[in-house]
Amino acid sequence: MALVAGVDSSTQSCKVVVRDAETGRLVRSGSAPHPPGTEVDPAHWWTALTSAVDAAGGLDDVAAVSVAGQQHGMVCLDEDGAVVRDALLWNDLRSAPDAADLIAELPGGAPAWATATGLVPVASFTVTKLRWLARAEPRNAERTAAVCLPHDWLTWRLAGARGLDALVTDRGDASGTGYWSPTDEAYRPDLLELALGARPRLPTVAAPGAVAAETAAGVPLGAGTGDNAAAALALDARPGDVVVSIGTSGVISAVTRTPVADPSGLVAGFADAAGGYLPLTATLNAARILDAIAGLLRVSHAELGALALAAPPGAQGLVLVPYFEGERTPNRPDATGAVHGARLDNMTPQNLARAAVEGMLCGLADGLTAVRDLGVDVQRTLLIGGGARSAAVQTIAAEILGVPVSVPPAGEYVADGAARQAAWALSGADDPPRWTTDPAAEVRREPSTDGTGPQIRERYLAARDLVLNRRS
Repeated sequence: MALVAGVDSSTQSCKVVVRDAETGRLVRSGSAPHPPGTEVDPAHWWTALTSAVDAAGGLDDVAAVSVAGQQHGMVCLDEDGAVVRDALLWNDLRSAPDAADLIAELPGGAPAWATATGLVPVASFTVTKLRWLARAEPRNAERTAAVCLPHDWLTWRLAGARGLDALVTDRGDASGTGYWSPTDEAYRPDLLELALGARPRLPTVAAPGAVAAETAAGVPLGAGTGDNAAAALALDARPGDVVVSIGTSGVISAVTRTPVADPSGLVAGFADAAGGYLPLTATLNAARILDAIAGLLRVSHAELGALALAAPPGAQGLVLVPYFEGERTPNRPDATGAVHGARLDNMTPQNLARAAVEGMLCGLADGLTAVRDLGVDVQRTLLIGGGARSAAVQTIAAEILGVPVSVPPAGEYVADGAARQAAWALSGADDPPRWTTDPAAEVRREPSTDGTGPQIRERYLAARDLVLNRRS
């Protein structure tokens, strides 16, 4: 029995899973925390990786490894391969003014960026962080001989850090930098230079399923990928599938065979880890809405779900617009949440719980609509993340999203996707292995045909527009 290991190096922690390469059966796992903050010395990632590997029983019996990780992080290396400064993570927003400058400086503005890279610069993307570096820390910018992403750096370290030319990445993670074109499958060095004022070395982009490098012991290393692409690979998402992750924020990523470009910037036209594309949008408000209302009502999450299911669809006209922390889709960072339609006869705990679930899902539906508006086919949604464990969310989601919903068993999808990628590299096959799953372990819901979902969405959109049109 050959074993493979998948690594998830996320913002919060490093997780390692060891699985049977043929069946996908979980053999063992381990994890270790990362330090908090929006800038981190990459050495902490390496320390956490080695601790997580130890917790997982080591890798001596593992035949292949692959690393998935948080996207967009800026890791700058000097000529000797030393880290120039702490890595800026995706959630570091100091480069927001630089994003606006980059949009203005490229002839054609936002549409030209979308056409060139599938993205319109925002503070999370690597290209804007490089502009910040050039502006705020010019000496560090001058020292930068190579730029890579978190998963690239860890793969490079696993391979022995054998010079900057050995850096390797994949198309999924490269597509989140702002200087790689999913359409042309190539870097845009002119955009890199626009940002940094120079053209440092960049990782080679390995093909899906390729052996990208080897450890010192000769163990094959997969190309690795970004976290969302790894999750889609773990779920075996196909064209027509949309993965909806309900965590602290909400992420909506669709699998398609053709690249997309959204000049509005709401949808990022990423590539995936299997040779296709993964247009993605995000909402700032997801499971924390349920946290907030559960806290207000002084109930557990299970009790909140029971209250929501005890209320009628539409919560008797009570509508919650969930912009508790501003919003990304639509892009209104200063918006606030609101409760509309309150009356003496509908202000009950049950209706408020129901309105919270419906409002959160309606916000995610806005993201789904943004993806659909680009011509992406949507046949099914796969709900994952902590919020997807709620029975109320599972029951109501199909109505609000308007398509069949599947809720797979809880799992470490990013690490599992990396493990599947490692098994793919080990096999040398044209396609990733088909790991067996238990259909009975998956919750499935179909939307009704009585018009309930569209009615709820219509009331929500009316309330949402009142919030968006409100003057501050």
